[in-house]
Amino acid sequence: MIPRIYIPGDSGSLALGAEKVAKAIRAELAERGIEAKIVRNGSRGAYFLEPMVEVATANGRVAYGPVKPADVKSLFDSGFLTGGHHKRWLGAPDKIPFLAKQTRLTFARCGINDPLSLDAYKSLGGLKGLQNAVAMAPADIVKQVTDSGLRGRGGAGFPTGIKWKTVLDTTSERKYIVCNADEGDSATFADRMIMEGDPFVLIEGMTIAGIATGATKGFVYIRSEYPHAVATMNKAVEIARKAGVLGVNVLGSPNAFDMEIRVGAGAYVCGEETSLLNSLEGKRGVVRAKPPLPAIQGLFGKPTVINNVISLASVPIIMDKGAAFYKDFGMGRSRGTIPIQIAGNVRNGGLFETAFGLTLGEIVDDIGGGTATGRPVKAVQVGGPLGAYFPRALFDTPFDYEEFAKRDGLIGHAGITVFDDTADMLKQARFAMEFCAIESCGKCTPCRIGSTRGIETIDRLAAGIEPEKNLALVTDLCNTMKFGSLCALGGFTPYPVMSSITHFPEDFKPAPARVAAE
Repeated sequence: MIPRIYIPGDSGSLALGAEKVAKAIRAELAERGIEAKIVRNGSRGAYFLEPMVEVATANGRVAYGPVKPADVKSLFDSGFLTGGHHKRWLGAPDKIPFLAKQTRLTFARCGINDPLSLDAYKSLGGLKGLQNAVAMAPADIVKQVTDSGLRGRGGAGFPTGIKWKTVLDTTSERKYIVCNADEGDSATFADRMIMEGDPFVLIEGMTIAGIATGATKGFVYIRSEYPHAVATMNKAVEIARKAGVLGVNVLGSPNAFDMEIRVGAGAYVCGEETSLLNSLEGKRGVVRAKPPLPAIQGLFGKPTVINNVISLASVPIIMDKGAAFYKDFGMGRSRGTIPIQIAGNVRNGGLFETAFGLTLGEIVDDIGGGTATGRPVKAVQVGGPLGAYFPRALFDTPFDYEEFAKRDGLIGHAGITVFDDTADMLKQARFAMEFCAIESCGKCTPCRIGSTRGIETIDRLAAGIEPEKNLALVTDLCNTMKFGSLCALGGFTPYPVMSSITHFPEDFKPAPARVAAE
């Protein structure tokens, strides 16, 4: 039996040296005259262990990591092709604590096999959801997705089934499915992991959405900073089309659906659905006023479903196992699982898929392992650059849309950035305003001008100039931006600013007082 060696080829692992490790393993195999098959899988998401090399043995897969090129010779000397012990030995991948604690539904296949092998995808349960869908009436598919409780995983948390039903009920000769893969939030990489590690699950989810709503064309809008995802998705679409998963007769049924990959130019605001539509149409990426909603009048003026990558990638498991199965996970109105992306100053950075309900403290301390520096955690930003900063006093907050909203926070795309006690929250508040000013599309005044005035006002605060007056002015600016902005960029910028002021007031004291306190 020819040994099979699994080396991740996703961009996250490549950034950590996976290609150099693959080259060293190939060279060692050649030097020793050993014939082996190297499979470039995606990452399982435990990035603190990447590059994680796995080998298939008679007793199952055995993992080693993080592997460096300098480790390769000693790995072979230790008999790693048969699971031999070595200083990098991790044992069975699914028993590694970080992975063993997870509930993997959407990411069940990610990191296991060749992402571009349709046969491998099917062998692990792929296409079962689509096979069920082609035998169902569109309204029944929509009902199943609605009953599952699936909500938009891109940040807004809007019920997916309601959006689909709106498009289904709209009469038009042309409808579209648009996948928002413009993953621009800091500390987020779930979309990228799916597209690079399990692209067929996204294709399957989009095809089901098309059949459910009467749409025959789909577009995946990927940010330009994701060249590996773009390349993988293009190859996967071509493979799916040749296999009859896409085309005029999906899986031999009367249903037609095809899709294309489009690349954005890197504007953060194009993560907002109407800006994304303008960009897809070849226009400047600026926010559209609503109504009309995209579900009524979206891409090229036609009814359009716009869903995030994770929302669409979660649909196949729902159509395979049923609505009740999926809804059984989670809490409150937050059903199913959520891929939490843990980053920043943290010991165990990576993707952790779990049912809604874990507390923020459990995620940061137990799963993330605290800070990488070993210093106390000061703040955790949840939801990307527009998310609120939570202090340790709020670490009992369950990971749930409504629970975070009660504490003036938002889950967003479920990215978590950890900061230790050296972080200056005044500087973080300024960064939020600066980020908004740079990324604003410029269409509305509260966002365009408010963020610029916000930077100036926070700079005056830092200089100790009329602190009470300028603190009141920042608060007033945030209120105007929150309720007056056209989209979430200006509307959510107040979250990081006001949470910094509310939970870390000592960082906003006049400069002399701050020095004296230190």
